[in-house]
Amino acid sequence: MILTHDVILAEMAAGRVIIEPCEPSQIGPASVDLHLSDDEIRVMDGGPPVIDLDDDADYRRFTTARPLNDGYTLRPGETIHGITRERIQLPPNICGWLEGRSRFARLGLMIHVTAGFVAPGVANRQVLEISNVAGRPMTVRPGIRLCQIVLQRAEGEAVYAGRFADQERL
Repeated sequence: MILTHDVILAEMAAGRVIIEPCEPSQIGPASVDLHLSDDEIRVMDGGPPVIDLDDDADYRRFTTARPLNDGYTLRPGETIHGITRERIQLPPNICGWLEGRSRFARLGLMIHVTAGFVAPGVANRQVLEISNVAGRPMTVRPGIRLCQIVLQRAEGEAVYAGRFADQERL
């Protein structure tokens, strides 16, 4: 079941769901808005002309970290990586889904390509796969409420211990 505003607040008050930093205004009817960090972004820059996908594929081999500074203008069709300002910690029976905000989606901005799932038991910041599917450039700025997380109660318990379990930076 999707957690609603009052349930999210109760889970946070009990210390089971931790989103830091988080202001009350970020909590909506059934989601929590998340900000684009002002740390850095990763841009597809150079590398081989063809990316050979295998189990060892690592986005860091094909991207360059850059400071976000005052913003970054995405060209049509371009994808960059950003990271949330917020660190999210979920208990073993709550998972989440990263979703765009409709105000930006209606302009052609996607905040994840296919990796929108936030596993139960995570304790990290979330990488965003930010794509411009509009026909014109658009600028993303640090600190903007770019996306939201929808929290969902899971049947059973699990704790994510995969490759990105300790992710705090791009």
